[in-house]
Amino acid sequence: MSVFEEAKKYIVGGVNSPVRAFKSVGGEPPFIEKGEGAYIFDINGNRYLDYIQSWGPLIFGHCDKDIEGAICNAVSKGVSFGAPTTVEVELAKEVLELFPHLDLIRFVNSGTEATMSAIRVARGVSGKDDIIKFEGCYHGHSDSLLVSAGSGAATFGTPSSPGVPSDFTKHTLLAKYNDIESVKKCFENGNVGCVIIEPIAGNMSLVPAEKEFLAELRELCTKNGAVLIFDEVMSGFRAGLRGSYDVYGIEADIVTFGKVIGGGMPVGAFAGKREIMEQLSPEGPIYQAGTLSGNPVAMNAGLAMLKKLKSNPDLYKDLEAKAKKLMNGFEEISKENGIDIQTNVVGSMFGFFFNSKKPKNFDDVNESDTKRYAKFHFEMLKRGFYFAPSAYETGFICTVMRDSDIDATLNAYKEIAPSL
Repeated sequence: MSVFEEAKKYIVGGVNSPVRAFKSVGGEPPFIEKGEGAYIFDINGNRYLDYIQSWGPLIFGHCDKDIEGAICNAVSKGVSFGAPTTVEVELAKEVLELFPHLDLIRFVNSGTEATMSAIRVARGVSGKDDIIKFEGCYHGHSDSLLVSAGSGAATFGTPSSPGVPSDFTKHTLLAKYNDIESVKKCFENGNVGCVIIEPIAGNMSLVPAEKEFLAELRELCTKNGAVLIFDEVMSGFRAGLRGSYDVYGIEADIVTFGKVIGGGMPVGAFAGKREIMEQLSPEGPIYQAGTLSGNPVAMNAGLAMLKKLKSNPDLYKDLEAKAKKLMNGFEEISKENGIDIQTNVVGSMFGFFFNSKKPKNFDDVNESDTKRYAKFHFEMLKRGFYFAPSAYETGFICTVMRDSDIDATLNAYKEIAPSL
């Protein structure tokens, strides 16, 4: 019996997060024993060049000595107190120094918790119940965000998962990414208090928003008294040191963070303008709490990560150069083999689609050849290259990846491309 089959006897589906089950790409997931730099090693001793990097947070790769040291030092003093610590204040300062339009922050334990809490605050401040989200953007698994499209862009969402009452999603309106007209229709049809968006969407592979679209979205929210939330759980400190703000320069009212802000530890945060955040308990009436929020282990890991990033701002140029080298190589090899492919790169994030046109929204993404991606994934994994086990996920470059690693990846793709 394989370890995966044994896992299924005790853990639902054998995994604790669905995409890890490899259902969309086939085969069984390797069980990982350790990570080292740019690589992970499974329990059978196989080594893989890791383009997932724990879904984003490991900018400096696995077992970075500075972050590892910060974690070990924190653990030696206690893993959790349920009480304030000075490291929370230090990390808050480091984050807010980067964003002139954000005044106050609150730490939580996951990206899902960050977005859920941000929406609650936005609704409380605006006094309006309806929210707008975009098809293809994922903001965690809270009830009001697990919605599927209705009969049109301006319809209210219907639950996309059993166990989610329709009453919870009736206040969620769905718009089309990079389509401002669909947003205007939502405003016309609802009492909108909040708009949440991934400004750099990382959950339909990688689809960046168009700058003009985000600028118009900002104007619409201001005009209609709606709170604009940028979900940067994935793109924060990954697309650039200041996430999408480095790319677009557009100010959201609330920004959510996760993954990177904890250096790989379970953590999330949301930050916003003072007049919004001061409505949060204990300053205001909007309630949110968490026993492990701001726990010293995660805070120390995040502080070590952020200080290291801020002291090496040029590293993003190198990360982007490697990501572009990888994606340009994929394009050239695909063209030589008559394979339709589209690619995107933003900072250390990359995405590619087996598609004849560059996707701008979720409908376009869904025209991609996912069967071809599944075969790509299977063949690359056999050769020691670990890409996301889904065509709808973003890839990541880390600082310890070398040009020779990129070259080896391209040589492997060149080897399998004729069979695709």
